[in-house]
Amino acid sequence: MIGVKESYQASDALMAILFDKAKREKMFKSFLEIEWRLDHDWFHAYFEEEHANKKKYAQDFTPDSISKLLAKIAGSSSSNLDVAAGTGSLMIQKWNQDRLSISPFEYRPSLFFYQCEELSDRALPFLLFNLLIRGMNATVVHGDALSREAKQAYFLQNDKNDPVSFSNLNVMPHSPIAEREFDISKWLEKPLKHIESPKIIIDSEKEQLSLF
Repeated sequence: MIGVKESYQASDALMAILFDKAKREKMFKSFLEIEWRLDHDWFHAYFEEEHANKKKYAQDFTPDSISKLLAKIAGSSSSNLDVAAGTGSLMIQKWNQDRLSISPFEYRPSLFFYQCEELSDRALPFLLFNLLIRGMNATVVHGDALSREAKQAYFLQNDKNDPVSFSNLNVMPHSPIAEREFDISKWLEKPLKHIESPKIIIDSEKEQLSLF
């Protein structure tokens, strides 16, 4: 589906597609024809087997059973944080619990907000995929949760506030206000200019960022 033959190519190829809204949403629709259940992380087992760096980083990914338990322990809240989010297994279970706690006639994505942080370059595209395809409102900091050094910070927004719509992908500017909002001590990469949501206003001169 993403046009690669070897698993090591998957992360880079997927990231490139995610930055093209038309290709991304076409891929999402094709994917959902095969995998329509949204209540679990589709990539957990694959990623741990093919991409996890256990020898160097002792990298393991939370299984669905533990994610379900933690989501129930955490209970319902409008704002949620997952440090070392991996491919998003825990946040998916929390999102699923949140949406099922409300009548389907009353549920709107804007009722909940999810914050993720992840260091791995390989895991990040799968994490973004999982959040975008579910129409979640979320931020993702791609960096070190301890040193607070980051490559990029992403803001995902369901502009239509529609449970069956996909989220838009936005990359935050490397500005003082973004550093304060995301508690970033240092940027490790050059800023990426990519804004899809029409309701995001960035005033570089006043260093203001407004999210509606």
